[in-house]
Amino acid sequence: MDNAARGILLVAFGYAIIACADAAVKWALPQVGIAGAMLWRGVFGAVTMAAVARMQGTGLGGLMPVNGRLVATRSLLHCVVSGAFYAAWFLGMPLADSYAVSSVSPLVMTLLAIPLLGEQVGWRRWTSTLVGFGGVLVMLQPGGALWRWEVGVMLVAVALMALTRLWTRVLGRTDTPATITFWLMVAHIPVGLLLLPLFPPPVSLFPSGGTMLVLAALGCGNAMAHMLFARAFAIAPVSVLAPFEYSPLIWSLPIGLMIWGDWPAPSTFAGAGIVIAAGLYNLHRERLRARQSRRGEGR
Repeated sequence: MDNAARGILLVAFGYAIIACADAAVKWALPQVGIAGAMLWRGVFGAVTMAAVARMQGTGLGGLMPVNGRLVATRSLLHCVVSGAFYAAWFLGMPLADSYAVSSVSPLVMTLLAIPLLGEQVGWRRWTSTLVGFGGVLVMLQPGGALWRWEVGVMLVAVALMALTRLWTRVLGRTDTPATITFWLMVAHIPVGLLLLPLFPPPVSLFPSGGTMLVLAALGCGNAMAHMLFARAFAIAPVSVLAPFEYSPLIWSLPIGLMIWGDWPAPSTFAGAGIVIAAGLYNLHRERLRARQSRRGEGR
């Protein structure tokens, strides 16, 4: 199996885990709150990665970052992303709706790749990107299901998430997936503690045994998924993996329906479909460009 196929398997499995972990945190949020969820995610996630490092024989010393500045910046930005999504779920946004908004991420990655990776974007990709953002407007039509201020905050978070995806590719050259993931989990601990006075737990920071097991599953699942992402982005091109940014939307439909009885509005489906189609076209153009570049080098 080549690196691209291996990366696809890793990232697909990672997104399936993330969908289940997100359902777990959405279920636990009414009890522990936004800050509590971030804190427990960090604690259980960091413990999980420390255990992985020990099993790999590297110990905690093997988790020290090489590119410490970028690891820290990426980890803190991802805490902002986590906080935005947790706030939206705490306020009642369904999983599928939040994933529909996050489907904008590959389009943002296309735009960010211009200044960060020096990529050239032709008129076809510019056009499809604009069409994709038209899909966002369909989802956000006035009076529609997603016409709410939380979505504006989430769109900013999605842009930051796209940036952290590109940085994952960069960090894959210097740091191991375990290192990248460990410090991401650790960053959630102080951020969660700082947010506790602003977002105190609605019930208790130390919930009942069942809820604590759910939080442990959240932290462990997030850690394993992000380690899979870090490995996948290290071995496979972003253009190959980006289509799987849409897979959580597929997972969220049965999960949201079974647990909360949620079903997205028709406008959300229509807008998400436009965004996904535009993103897939951008990826198709990227692959054509890469193929032509390889042919040119071969000649």
